[in-house]
Amino acid sequence: MKKILTIAITAVLAIGGVVYLVSFGSAEKTYNLGIGVVVSVAPSKTGVAQVDATFAAVVLDKNDKIVDCKLDVAHNKCTITDGMLPTEPLSFKTKGEMKEEYGMKEHSSINKEWCEQAEAFAEFVVGMTPTEVAGITTTVNDSGLIVATNETLLAGCTIEISDFIKAVTKACEDAKNHTFTTSEYKVGIAANTTLDPSSSSATEETDGSAKMYTNFSATAVDKDRRVLVAIIDVIQPKITFNTAGEITSDTTAEVLTNRERGDDYGMKDASSIKKEWYEQVVAFENYIKGKTATEVLSITTTVNDAGNKVPADETFAASCTISISEFQAVVAKAIGNAK
Repeated sequence: MKKILTIAITAVLAIGGVVYLVSFGSAEKTYNLGIGVVVSVAPSKTGVAQVDATFAAVVLDKNDKIVDCKLDVAHNKCTITDGMLPTEPLSFKTKGEMKEEYGMKEHSSINKEWCEQAEAFAEFVVGMTPTEVAGITTTVNDSGLIVATNETLLAGCTIEISDFIKAVTKACEDAKNHTFTTSEYKVGIAANTTLDPSSSSATEETDGSAKMYTNFSATAVDKDRRVLVAIIDVIQPKITFNTAGEITSDTTAEVLTNRERGDDYGMKDASSIKKEWYEQVVAFENYIKGKTATEVLSITTTVNDAGNKVPADETFAASCTISISEFQAVVAKAIGNAK
Protein backbone atom coordinates (compact mmCIF):
# COMPACT_ATOMS: atom_id res chain seq x y z
CA MET A 1 0.00 0.00 0.00
CA LYS A 2 1.25 3.42 -0.85
CA LYS A 3 0.74 5.99 1.89
CA ILE A 4 1.54 9.66 1.55
CA LEU A 5 3.17 11.45 4.45
CA THR A 6 1.06 14.38 5.56
CA ILE A 7 2.98 17.39 6.81
CA ALA A 8 0.70 19.33 9.09
CA ILE A 9 1.32 22.93 10.07
CA THR A 10 -0.14 23.99 13.40
CA ALA A 11 -1.02 27.63 13.84
CA VAL A 12 -1.97 29.41 17.05
CA LEU A 13 -4.91 31.77 16.59
CA ALA A 14 -6.18 34.08 19.26
CA ILE A 15 -9.77 35.18 18.69
CA GLY A 16 -11.67 37.06 21.31
CA GLY A 17 -9.19 36.06 23.96
CA VAL A 18 -9.55 32.36 23.18
CA VAL A 19 -6.57 30.45 21.82
CA TYR A 20 -7.25 27.96 18.98
CA LEU A 21 -4.85 25.38 17.57
CA VAL A 22 -5.52 24.93 13.84
CA SER A 23 -3.81 22.25 11.71
CA PHE A 24 -3.38 22.57 7.96
CA GLY A 25 -2.27 19.67 5.78
CA SER A 26 -2.77 18.04 2.43
CA ALA A 27 -2.21 14.32 1.91
CA GLU A 28 -3.42 13.94 -1.65
CA LYS A 29 -1.10 13.55 -4.62
CA THR A 30 -1.68 12.99 -8.30
CA TYR A 31 -0.41 9.89 -10.08
CA ASN A 32 -0.62 8.21 -13.46
CA LEU A 33 -1.41 4.53 -14.01
CA GLY A 34 -0.47 2.63 -17.14
CA ILE A 35 -0.49 -0.90 -18.49
CA GLY A 36 1.80 -2.46 -21.09
CA VAL A 37 1.43 -5.83 -22.82
CA VAL A 38 4.07 -7.66 -24.88
CA VAL A 39 2.85 -10.72 -26.78
CA SER A 40 4.71 -13.64 -28.33
CA VAL A 41 3.39 -16.74 -30.12
CA ALA A 42 6.94 -17.84 -30.97
CA PRO A 43 6.94 -20.71 -28.41
CA SER A 44 4.25 -22.46 -30.48
CA LYS A 45 5.44 -25.72 -32.05
CA THR A 46 4.05 -28.90 -33.51
CA GLY A 47 1.42 -30.19 -31.08
CA VAL A 48 1.31 -27.03 -28.97
CA ALA A 49 -0.23 -23.62 -29.63
CA GLN A 50 1.25 -21.18 -27.13
CA VAL A 51 0.83 -17.51 -26.34
CA ASP A 52 3.02 -15.76 -23.76
CA ALA A 53 1.84 -12.26 -22.88
CA THR A 54 4.00 -10.29 -20.46
CA PHE A 55 2.03 -7.49 -18.84
CA ALA A 56 3.07 -4.72 -16.50
CA ALA A 57 1.33 -1.98 -14.56
CA VAL A 58 3.19 1.10 -13.38
CA VAL A 59 2.32 4.12 -11.29
CA LEU A 60 4.23 7.30 -12.09
CA ASP A 61 4.56 10.36 -9.88
CA LYS A 62 4.57 13.98 -11.08
CA ASN A 63 8.27 13.65 -11.97
CA ASP A 64 7.60 10.63 -14.23
CA LYS A 65 9.35 8.33 -11.80
CA ILE A 66 7.97 4.87 -11.14
CA VAL A 67 6.58 4.57 -7.62
CA ASP A 68 4.88 1.20 -8.08
CA CYS A 69 5.23 -1.67 -10.53
CA LYS A 70 3.48 -5.02 -10.98
CA LEU A 71 4.48 -7.77 -13.47
CA ASP A 72 3.04 -11.06 -14.65
CA VAL A 73 2.84 -13.31 -17.72
CA ALA A 74 -0.25 -14.93 -19.21
CA HIS A 75 1.29 -18.30 -20.06
CA ASN A 76 -1.30 -19.88 -22.34
CA LYS A 77 -0.89 -23.33 -23.87
CA CYS A 78 -3.25 -25.49 -25.92
CA THR A 79 -2.23 -29.05 -26.76
CA ILE A 80 -3.12 -30.23 -30.28
CA THR A 81 -3.38 -33.98 -30.87
CA ASP A 82 -3.57 -35.14 -34.48
CA GLY A 83 -4.96 -31.76 -35.44
CA MET A 84 -7.66 -31.91 -32.77
CA LEU A 85 -8.26 -29.40 -30.00
CA PRO A 86 -8.73 -30.70 -26.43
CA THR A 87 -12.23 -31.97 -25.67
CA GLU A 88 -11.99 -30.93 -22.03
CA PRO A 89 -12.31 -27.26 -21.00
CA LEU A 90 -8.92 -25.57 -20.61
CA SER A 91 -7.86 -23.78 -17.44
CA PHE A 92 -5.28 -21.03 -17.79
CA LYS A 93 -3.09 -19.56 -15.04
CA THR A 94 -0.58 -16.74 -15.21
CA LYS A 95 2.95 -17.48 -14.11
CA GLY A 96 2.34 -15.37 -11.03
CA GLU A 97 -0.76 -17.38 -10.16
CA MET A 98 1.16 -20.63 -10.58
CA LYS A 99 3.64 -19.61 -7.87
CA GLU A 100 5.66 -22.71 -6.77
CA GLU A 101 3.71 -24.82 -9.26
CA TYR A 102 5.73 -23.16 -12.03
CA GLY A 103 8.75 -25.11 -10.77
CA MET A 104 11.62 -22.71 -11.41
CA LYS A 105 13.04 -22.55 -7.89
CA GLU A 106 14.86 -25.89 -7.92
CA HIS A 107 16.51 -25.04 -11.23
CA SER A 108 17.42 -21.48 -10.25
CA SER A 109 21.00 -20.51 -9.44
CA ILE A 110 19.61 -18.10 -6.83
CA ASN A 111 16.99 -20.57 -5.56
CA LYS A 112 14.06 -18.29 -6.37
CA GLU A 113 10.72 -19.04 -8.03
CA TRP A 114 9.58 -17.15 -11.15
CA CYS A 115 7.14 -14.99 -9.19
CA GLU A 116 9.88 -13.98 -6.75
CA GLN A 117 12.22 -13.01 -9.58
CA ALA A 118 9.53 -11.00 -11.37
CA GLU A 119 8.83 -9.16 -8.12
CA ALA A 120 12.55 -8.44 -7.72
CA PHE A 121 12.58 -6.81 -11.18
CA ALA A 122 9.46 -4.80 -10.34
CA GLU A 123 11.05 -3.54 -7.13
CA PHE A 124 14.30 -2.71 -8.95
CA VAL A 125 12.61 -0.28 -11.37
CA VAL A 126 10.86 1.69 -8.62
CA GLY A 127 12.43 5.15 -8.60
CA MET A 128 13.42 4.96 -12.27
CA THR A 129 12.16 7.01 -15.19
CA PRO A 130 10.93 5.28 -18.36
CA THR A 131 14.22 6.19 -20.09
CA GLU A 132 16.22 4.60 -17.30
CA VAL A 133 14.17 1.39 -17.52
CA ALA A 134 14.69 1.24 -21.27
CA GLY A 135 18.41 1.69 -20.65
CA ILE A 136 18.83 -1.26 -18.27
CA THR A 137 21.93 -3.05 -19.54
CA THR A 138 21.65 -6.72 -20.48
CA THR A 139 23.75 -9.58 -21.76
CA VAL A 140 23.06 -12.95 -23.34
CA ASN A 141 23.76 -15.82 -20.95
CA ASP A 142 24.91 -19.36 -21.78
CA SER A 143 21.30 -20.42 -22.33
CA GLY A 144 20.72 -17.67 -24.89
CA LEU A 145 18.54 -15.63 -22.54
CA ILE A 146 18.71 -11.84 -22.28
CA VAL A 147 19.51 -11.19 -18.63
CA ALA A 148 20.58 -8.24 -16.49
CA THR A 149 24.19 -7.23 -15.95
CA ASN A 150 23.49 -5.20 -12.81
CA GLU A 151 24.67 -7.23 -9.82
CA THR A 152 21.95 -5.94 -7.51
CA LEU A 153 19.25 -6.97 -9.97
CA LEU A 154 20.96 -10.30 -10.71
CA ALA A 155 20.90 -11.14 -7.01
CA GLY A 156 17.11 -11.35 -7.22
CA CYS A 157 16.41 -11.93 -10.91
CA THR A 158 18.39 -14.14 -13.27
CA ILE A 159 15.59 -14.83 -15.78
CA GLU A 160 15.01 -13.32 -19.23
CA ILE A 161 14.07 -9.65 -18.77
CA SER A 162 13.76 -8.26 -22.30
CA ASP A 163 9.95 -8.47 -22.29
CA PHE A 164 9.84 -7.08 -18.74
CA ILE A 165 11.68 -4.00 -19.98
CA LYS A 166 9.40 -3.64 -23.00
CA ALA A 167 6.21 -4.10 -20.97
CA VAL A 168 7.24 -1.60 -18.29
CA THR A 169 8.28 1.05 -20.83
CA LYS A 170 4.98 0.51 -22.70
CA ALA A 171 3.12 0.92 -19.42
CA CYS A 172 4.97 4.17 -18.71
CA GLU A 173 3.92 5.54 -22.10
CA ASP A 174 0.32 4.47 -21.50
CA ALA A 175 0.31 6.14 -18.08
CA LYS A 176 0.05 9.56 -19.74
CA ASN A 177 -3.63 8.78 -20.34
CA HIS A 178 -4.80 7.70 -16.87
CA THR A 179 -4.59 10.06 -13.90
CA PHE A 180 -5.84 9.69 -10.34
CA THR A 181 -5.53 11.76 -7.17
CA THR A 182 -5.53 10.20 -3.72
CA SER A 183 -3.85 10.07 -0.33
CA GLU A 184 -3.62 6.28 -0.28
CA TYR A 185 -3.88 3.58 -2.93
CA LYS A 186 -3.20 0.01 -3.92
CA VAL A 187 -2.67 -1.40 -7.41
CA GLY A 188 -3.63 -4.81 -8.74
CA ILE A 189 -3.19 -6.55 -12.07
CA ALA A 190 -5.03 -9.53 -13.50
CA ALA A 191 -5.43 -11.61 -16.64
CA ASN A 192 -8.22 -14.01 -17.60
CA THR A 193 -7.81 -16.31 -20.61
CA THR A 194 -10.36 -18.45 -22.42
CA LEU A 195 -10.25 -20.61 -25.53
CA ASP A 196 -12.73 -18.76 -27.72
CA PRO A 197 -15.69 -20.86 -28.91
CA SER A 198 -14.84 -19.99 -32.51
CA SER A 199 -11.66 -22.10 -32.21
CA SER A 200 -11.75 -25.27 -34.32
CA SER A 201 -9.91 -28.52 -34.99
CA ALA A 202 -8.20 -29.10 -38.32
CA THR A 203 -9.67 -31.04 -41.22
CA GLU A 204 -8.12 -32.24 -44.47
CA GLU A 205 -9.65 -29.20 -46.17
CA THR A 206 -9.22 -26.51 -43.54
CA ASP A 207 -6.60 -25.58 -40.95
CA GLY A 208 -7.69 -25.57 -37.36
CA SER A 209 -7.34 -22.55 -35.09
CA ALA A 210 -6.60 -22.01 -31.42
CA LYS A 211 -7.84 -18.62 -30.26
CA MET A 212 -6.66 -18.05 -26.72
CA TYR A 213 -8.13 -14.64 -25.90
CA THR A 214 -6.90 -12.82 -22.80
CA ASN A 215 -8.48 -9.89 -20.93
CA PHE A 216 -6.07 -7.76 -18.87
CA SER A 217 -6.65 -5.13 -16.21
CA ALA A 218 -4.54 -2.77 -14.14
CA THR A 219 -6.66 -1.16 -11.43
CA ALA A 220 -5.87 1.34 -8.68
CA VAL A 221 -8.16 1.43 -5.65
CA ASP A 222 -8.48 3.71 -2.64
CA LYS A 223 -8.38 2.73 1.04
CA ASP A 224 -11.96 1.44 0.78
CA ARG A 225 -10.98 -0.63 -2.29
CA ARG A 226 -13.07 1.50 -4.60
CA VAL A 227 -11.84 2.02 -8.15
CA LEU A 228 -9.77 5.16 -8.65
CA VAL A 229 -8.87 4.23 -12.20
CA ALA A 230 -9.12 0.96 -14.13
CA ILE A 231 -7.53 0.08 -17.45
CA ILE A 232 -8.64 -2.84 -19.61
CA ASP A 233 -7.04 -4.38 -22.66
CA VAL A 234 -7.47 -7.59 -24.66
CA ILE A 235 -5.42 -9.76 -26.99
CA GLN A 236 -7.06 -11.97 -29.61
CA PRO A 237 -4.28 -14.01 -31.26
CA LYS A 238 -5.15 -16.77 -33.72
CA ILE A 239 -2.78 -19.72 -34.11
CA THR A 240 -3.55 -22.07 -37.00
CA PHE A 241 -2.43 -25.68 -37.46
CA ASN A 242 -2.96 -28.63 -39.81
CA THR A 243 -4.09 -32.21 -39.19
CA ALA A 244 -0.54 -33.16 -38.18
CA GLY A 245 -0.60 -30.48 -35.52
CA GLU A 246 2.01 -28.42 -37.34
CA ILE A 247 1.71 -24.66 -36.84
CA THR A 248 0.76 -22.97 -40.11
CA SER A 249 0.45 -19.35 -38.96
CA ASP A 250 3.40 -16.95 -38.72
CA THR A 251 4.85 -17.35 -35.22
CA THR A 252 7.04 -14.27 -35.71
CA ALA A 253 4.12 -11.95 -36.47
CA GLU A 254 3.52 -9.05 -34.11
CA VAL A 255 0.41 -9.40 -31.96
CA LEU A 256 -1.14 -6.07 -30.98
CA THR A 257 -3.66 -5.55 -28.20
CA ASN A 258 -7.12 -4.27 -29.08
CA ARG A 259 -6.24 -0.85 -27.71
CA GLU A 260 -3.03 -0.76 -29.76
CA ARG A 261 -5.04 -1.62 -32.88
CA GLY A 262 -7.11 1.51 -32.30
CA ASP A 263 -9.31 2.41 -35.25
CA ASP A 264 -7.89 -0.53 -37.20
CA TYR A 265 -9.89 -2.88 -34.98
CA GLY A 266 -12.82 -2.04 -37.23
CA MET A 267 -15.76 -2.07 -34.84
CA LYS A 268 -17.02 1.45 -35.50
CA ASP A 269 -18.74 0.75 -38.81
CA ALA A 270 -20.52 -2.30 -37.39
CA SER A 271 -21.47 -0.56 -34.12
CA SER A 272 -25.03 0.60 -33.54
CA ILE A 273 -23.61 3.58 -31.63
CA LYS A 274 -20.76 4.14 -34.13
CA LYS A 275 -18.02 3.81 -31.54
CA GLU A 276 -14.76 1.90 -31.87
CA TRP A 277 -13.78 -0.88 -29.43
CA TYR A 278 -11.38 1.28 -27.44
CA GLU A 279 -13.97 4.06 -27.10
CA GLN A 280 -16.51 1.65 -25.65
CA VAL A 281 -13.95 0.26 -23.22
CA VAL A 282 -13.17 3.78 -21.99
CA ALA A 283 -16.89 4.20 -21.33
CA PHE A 284 -16.82 1.06 -19.18
CA GLU A 285 -13.69 2.23 -17.34
CA ASN A 286 -15.33 5.56 -16.54
CA TYR A 287 -18.57 3.90 -15.45
CA ILE A 288 -16.90 1.76 -12.78
CA LYS A 289 -14.96 4.54 -11.06
CA GLY A 290 -15.85 4.62 -7.38
CA LYS A 291 -17.18 1.07 -7.39
CA THR A 292 -16.04 -1.91 -5.31
CA ALA A 293 -15.35 -5.34 -6.82
CA THR A 294 -18.80 -6.49 -5.70
CA GLU A 295 -20.44 -3.49 -7.32
CA VAL A 296 -18.51 -4.03 -10.55
CA LEU A 297 -19.67 -7.63 -10.69
CA SER A 298 -23.22 -6.53 -9.90
CA ILE A 299 -23.59 -4.22 -12.91
CA THR A 300 -26.88 -5.20 -14.51
CA THR A 301 -26.58 -6.76 -17.95
CA THR A 302 -28.90 -8.14 -20.56
CA VAL A 303 -28.24 -10.75 -23.23
CA ASN A 304 -28.34 -9.34 -26.76
CA ASP A 305 -29.21 -11.16 -29.98
CA ALA A 306 -25.62 -12.35 -30.32
CA GLY A 307 -25.74 -13.95 -26.87
CA ASN A 308 -23.43 -11.36 -25.27
CA LYS A 309 -23.97 -9.80 -21.86
CA VAL A 310 -24.24 -6.07 -22.52
CA PRO A 311 -25.14 -3.10 -20.27
CA ALA A 312 -28.81 -2.96 -19.32
CA ASP A 313 -28.65 0.68 -18.20
CA GLU A 314 -29.75 2.85 -21.14
CA THR A 315 -27.41 5.72 -20.30
CA PHE A 316 -24.44 3.36 -20.05
CA ALA A 317 -25.51 1.48 -23.20
CA ALA A 318 -25.48 4.75 -25.13
CA SER A 319 -21.68 4.60 -25.02
CA CYS A 320 -20.99 0.87 -24.61
CA THR A 321 -22.86 -1.90 -26.42
CA ILE A 322 -20.18 -4.63 -26.35
CA SER A 323 -20.08 -7.61 -24.02
CA ILE A 324 -18.84 -6.52 -20.59
CA SER A 325 -18.92 -9.75 -18.58
CA GLU A 326 -15.20 -10.46 -19.14
CA PHE A 327 -14.37 -6.85 -18.26
CA GLN A 328 -16.30 -7.15 -15.00
CA ALA A 329 -14.50 -10.37 -14.09
CA VAL A 330 -10.96 -9.18 -14.82
CA VAL A 331 -11.40 -5.83 -13.03
CA ALA A 332 -12.86 -7.56 -9.96
CA LYS A 333 -9.89 -9.93 -10.00
CA ALA A 334 -7.45 -7.00 -10.26
CA ILE A 335 -9.15 -5.32 -7.30
CA GLY A 336 -8.75 -8.54 -5.34
CA ASN A 337 -5.04 -8.62 -6.25
CA ALA A 338 -4.47 -4.98 -5.30
CA LYS A 339 -1.74 -4.56 -2.72
